[in-house]
Amino acid sequence: MEKLKMQSENLVNENIGKIAELFPDCVTEGFDNNGKLIKMIDFDLLKQELSDIVVEDNDERYTMTWPGKKQAILTANSPINATLRPCREESVDFDNTQNLYIEGDNLDVLKLLRETYLNKVKMIYIDPPYNTGNDFVYEDDYATSAEEYLQASKSYDEQGNKLFQNNDSNGRFHSDWLSMMYSRLKLAKDLLADDGVIFISIDDNEIDNLIKLGNEVFGEKNFISNLIWQSTGGSNTGTSIVTVTEYILIFAKNKENVKIKLLKKNDENYTLKDKYFEERGGYYLQKLDGKFTPSHYTDSLCYPIVYKGKEIWPGGEAHKSNELWNWRWSKTKTEWGIQNEFIEFIENAGKVVVKFKNYELVDNQGNPRVPSVPPKNIIGMDVCTTATGTSEIYNIFNNDYFPFPKSSKLIRYLLNLIDINDGFIMDFFSGSATTAHAVMQLNAEDGGNRKYICVQLPEKCDEKSEAFKAGYKNICEIGKERIRRAGKKILEQMTSNKGQVTNDNCQLSNVNYKLDIGFRVLKLDSSCMKDIYYNPEDITQDLLTGLEDNIKEDRTPEDVLFQVMLDMGVLLSSKIEEKIINNKKVFIVGEYDNDSQPNLICCFDNDLTDDVVTEIAKMQPLYAVFRDCSIATDSVSVNFEQIFETYSPTTKRRVI
Repeated sequence: MEKLKMQSENLVNENIGKIAELFPDCVTEGFDNNGKLIKMIDFDLLKQELSDIVVEDNDERYTMTWPGKKQAILTANSPINATLRPCREESVDFDNTQNLYIEGDNLDVLKLLRETYLNKVKMIYIDPPYNTGNDFVYEDDYATSAEEYLQASKSYDEQGNKLFQNNDSNGRFHSDWLSMMYSRLKLAKDLLADDGVIFISIDDNEIDNLIKLGNEVFGEKNFISNLIWQSTGGSNTGTSIVTVTEYILIFAKNKENVKIKLLKKNDENYTLKDKYFEERGGYYLQKLDGKFTPSHYTDSLCYPIVYKGKEIWPGGEAHKSNELWNWRWSKTKTEWGIQNEFIEFIENAGKVVVKFKNYELVDNQGNPRVPSVPPKNIIGMDVCTTATGTSEIYNIFNNDYFPFPKSSKLIRYLLNLIDINDGFIMDFFSGSATTAHAVMQLNAEDGGNRKYICVQLPEKCDEKSEAFKAGYKNICEIGKERIRRAGKKILEQMTSNKGQVTNDNCQLSNVNYKLDIGFRVLKLDSSCMKDIYYNPEDITQDLLTGLEDNIKEDRTPEDVLFQVMLDMGVLLSSKIEEKIINNKKVFIVGEYDNDSQPNLICCFDNDLTDDVVTEIAKMQPLYAVFRDCSIATDSVSVNFEQIFETYSPTTKRRVI
C-alpha cells in the first residue's frame, strides 16, 4: 500500500514539473542546503528559451519589485507540516453543516486548503490590514521548526500573536506589507474557480501598490474594476481635505468567464407601474423559476401552471431533461399571486416566461414593507457605509465589540454583482465574520446554497476593551458568536410568518428549504504525525521505541481523519459517519447509501482483523486509509490486498 505524505503540497516541485513539460532541457540537478541531490531549473537557459534575442545580462524592463519579493514567492511555495483539527464543542450543527470557520494564520491555512479546494472557490472577499501605520500586518516566519510551529500555532505573544505593528518609520514599511499580501494572493488565485473573482477592500494608503500587485498575480487582463464607496466619517489627510472614500478592487481568475451584473440603486429598481401603483408603488420583475441543487430541489415545487389552456413547467424545455428546476413559490401561493396580479406572464416567440412582481411598498405576501433608512451611495451605487456594519454588531451584541466592521449588506451587494447562487465563498481576513453573516442572509433571501469558508487568526483582544471585559479573549470568539446569533436571528425571521420562509427582501414559500446556519470550527495546529515521520534520516537507536506509534499522543482519531481528508483532497465539509465494526471505529466520509459509494473510509485502530477489512471493502470506497501499525505482518498486508481485490479492486488503499 502507498504511504500518504501527510503534509501540504510542495509547490516548487509542482512548478518544476510544469516547466519540465514545456522545457525539458532547462531541468538540471543540484544540491540543496542539506547536500541532498534535487531537481533544479537552469534559469539562464530558461531565460533564453523565453526570449527571441540573445540574453546576455539583466536588461531594464517593466516590472514591480521590492525587497523581500523573492522570499515571499519562496514562502508561498514552501510546504508546511500542519493540519486542521476539528473542534466540535465550538461548532454549530457539526455533522450537517457545509460551512467552515478556521482559526489560524491564513497563509498556512491557504496552503493546507490549496489541494482540496483548488479551482473550487467562486468568490473571495478580503478586508486586509490597510497599512495605515497604526494597524498590524502578519509577520511571516520563513524558517519555523516543528517545535516552534507547535508553539506558534497554539500560543502567540502579547504583541498580537503573529502580527506586528507596521509603523511608517519602518524602513520596509511598504515592502513588508507587499510581501505579506503577495504570498497570500498567489495562493488565493489557485483556489479560485475559472469563473471566480476576488474582491479586495483597501484605502488610499496602498491602493496604487495593490492594483499593481493584483495585476502581477492575476494578470492585467483580469482586472475588472475599482469600486469606490463611501465610508463613515472620514480621515484627515493633514490638510483641510477629509477622505470619506475607500475602494474595492475586483480581479478575476479568467475575466472572459465572468459575468458582472450592474445593479441599480434600490429606489431606481421599481421603475415599472401598474394599476396598483398608488397602494403598492413601482415594481420590477423576477423569474418565478430557478435551477436548484439536489439538496434544495423539492418535488412539491415542480408543478405545472396553466396559462391559456397550456401547462407551463419550471425551466421550460429543460424540465423534460430531468434538470432540477423548481418554482420559487408553492402552488397555493402561485394561485394567490395570479389572482391578485402579483404574477405576470410574458409571451415571446411562442414561449411563456412566468415572473413575479417585486413591489416597492408591499412584500410578496401583500403586507406593507417596513421602511428603512437609505444607505449612502457611491458613484450612483447603492451600497452601504461602515456605520451600517457597526450597527449590525451593536444589534447582535448590544455593544460595539468590533471596530470598523464592513456591513453584511456590502458583501451581499458584491455577491449579487456576480450572481452567485451556489458554491464556496471565502474570506481569509474574516474579522467580525461579516462574510458569514452575509452568506446566511442572502441564502435566506433567495434560497441559495452558498457555503462560506472564513479564516481568522485568533488575535487577542485588548484587555481594556469592552469585548475582553465581556469574556471574548480573541477576535475568533467574537466572530463565532456573531455567526451563532446572526444565524438564529435570520432563522427566526424566516419562520415568523406561519412557517413560511420570509424576510424584508424576498419571500420563499418552500417550507422544506433548510437554511444552513451551522459551521464547523477547525483550528490550525502542527501535524498529527510525530516529527520523525518526516525526517527518517534522523532516526537513532534511542528513538526506535517511540516509533511503534507514529501519531502524537494528544491527537484523537477524528484529528487524524481531518489531516487525511486534507491529504486526500476530500472537502472538509463532507458528511462524516462513524460506524463500529467488530469493536473497531470506522469513519465513512461522503454521502453513502446502497446506491452510492463513499469517497473515503478510514480506520485508525490497531490489530485490524480480516472481518473488519472485508466489511470496509464491501462498501467499495474510492479510498481506504489505515494506520501502518494496523498491518502487523506481511501476511496480514497480503490479506488486505486480496480482500480488496475480491470485493473492491478499484479502491485505492493508503497507509499513514
